[in-house]
Amino acid sequence: MTPNPDFISPCGLYCGVCAIRLAHEDNNQKLKEKLLNLYKGGTAGKGTLPNSDRLSAEDIRCGGCLSADLFMHCRQCEIRKCTTDKGYSGCHECVEFPCSHIDEFPMAVGKKVILRSVPFRRQFGTASWVEAEEARYHCPQCGTKLFRGAMRCNQCKAELSLD
Repeated sequence: MTPNPDFISPCGLYCGVCAIRLAHEDNNQKLKEKLLNLYKGGTAGKGTLPNSDRLSAEDIRCGGCLSADLFMHCRQCEIRKCTTDKGYSGCHECVEFPCSHIDEFPMAVGKKVILRSVPFRRQFGTASWVEAEEARYHCPQCGTKLFRGAMRCNQCKAELSLD
C-alpha cells in the first residue's frame, strides 16, 4: 500500500481514518451532522475547539492535514504550525515530545491516539505507522472500515474500543 502523502499528519492523528475526511469523501450527511453537533458542543452549544460555533455541515470537509483543503481546526492547529516552524515532518522527530501542545490538546481521544501513535511512528517508521493505523480501524466483527473515535460499527452495530 502506498500511503497518500496528504494523510500523513504531523501530530500522529493519521488522516486516512479521520471522521471529518471520511464524511466529506463519502458525502455522508448524517455523519457530517453528528460531527457538527460534536464540534458545536451538542445542546450545551459550547464548542470543543475555538470558533466551533461558526461551523456548518458544509465546513465538515478535509482532504488531509497536508492537503490544500483543510478542515477549519486543522488550519489553526498549533502542532502543525510547530512542526512546520521546526522543519519536522512530525512530532516523532522532536525530542520535546510530548510537549505543551500535546498536553493541552483539546480532544481526549485525539490526545490518547497521539500519545500512542507518535512513539510507534518514531520506532517503526512512517510506512509501518500508516499500515498499523489503517489496520486498526476496521470492525473486528465484520471488517467494515471505521473512523478514529468510532464507538460502534455502523454496519453490524458491534461496540468498539479501538482508541
